[in-house]
Amino acid sequence: MSTSDVDVIIAGGGPSGCATALFLWAETRMLARPPRVLLLDKAEFPREKICAGALGGRADRALASIGVEVRCPGADVRGLGVVTGAGELAARHPRPIGRVVRRREFDAAFLDEVRARGIEVRTGIALEGYTRTSRGVRVATSAGELTARVLVGADGVGSRVRRAMGLPRGALYAQAVEIDTPWCEADDALGRTAEGVSSRRWRAASQARDVLWFDLRDRRYPGYGWSFPTIVGGESLVCRGVYRMTHGVSALDDSGPDVSRLLADELTRLGVGNGPNGKTAVDLTTFKRFAERGLAAHEPTAQESVMLVGEAAGIDPVLGEGLAQAILSGKAAGPYLAQALVRGDVTFRDWPREFARSRVGLDLALRRRALPFVYGSARPRMESLVTRSESLARAGLHYFAGEHVPRGALVRATLDGVRALTGI
Repeated sequence: MSTSDVDVIIAGGGPSGCATALFLWAETRMLARPPRVLLLDKAEFPREKICAGALGGRADRALASIGVEVRCPGADVRGLGVVTGAGELAARHPRPIGRVVRRREFDAAFLDEVRARGIEVRTGIALEGYTRTSRGVRVATSAGELTARVLVGADGVGSRVRRAMGLPRGALYAQAVEIDTPWCEADDALGRTAEGVSSRRWRAASQARDVLWFDLRDRRYPGYGWSFPTIVGGESLVCRGVYRMTHGVSALDDSGPDVSRLLADELTRLGVGNGPNGKTAVDLTTFKRFAERGLAAHEPTAQESVMLVGEAAGIDPVLGEGLAQAILSGKAAGPYLAQALVRGDVTFRDWPREFARSRVGLDLALRRRALPFVYGSARPRMESLVTRSESLARAGLHYFAGEHVPRGALVRATLDGVRALTGI
């Protein structure tokens, strides 16, 4: 490919990069001259990617709207559950609301969907930096220089594009650690002693092995533990992990134990080990550790000819839910980028405003505002809310699935929230 023939270079072949490429393709495929897009990634696929892998059905629905289906093995999810110091609650849907995937398999299949639509993909090529030119950007890579009108940084939490833009690491930062283990008796016991659950139907949901569980009982740190069903090599296992805010949130207490020690303590409590010397031995060296960046409203996500999507910009700081939001950020970026190219205006001055107006942008803004309530001084009241409000649980199920949230459930969940925060 001649370097002068590239309209868009997307740095990063993960979910946000693939989604941006596909939604841009869907928006421009009928044009007389569709933009020429090149997607780069430093890795060869399939490649290992550490991630809990929970994918809300709303992301799959978004991709289906442009005729894309990412097929790979996964564990169906039909419910959501939470354990807090105030009690437990789980809600379950009759149909799958999402799935848990292995990123090694999911990302490779996603990239195949990009290739199948005629978008050029080049792997094993690392982006090293860029400079602006009168016509766009000149991008330095490990395979030489390329030029383009636009560079999209979809290269994750360690984004080289973000650093080249001169932006800081980010105001909202978290550490996470995970391990895959067998199921144990304690997993099936969840919910049997739930407090504040008025319906046997909701309590029984927690005993199923297709529920995403979030554990907020430990208030020593801003974060939570998780237990998600997963499929590894055809075997049904549990992905267990800990997520902890660690950086730049002045309203929160950043002190506390290390995430690896927190997870080790939980495995010991469950009697589930991962070491070589017996069932309950815990080997911290086998833990998979990774970082996550939350989206901060005051941080820029674009400069002339350059824009950030997915975790390069930032994701949900409350739960660190990145997979669905990466895809939905691509859904927002693709059409916006198509219009900018048609107009011939790639200053991207209005990208932060347009993203904030998108569905995923509104969702992220709401979660940012909720952060001090979830992990700050209002945490006990919020825990009481999430373990006692069936309406909130029902609304959460529909939202995670990408379904219409019944108006009645939404109104009742809002009222429950007001009561919890005001003490009425």
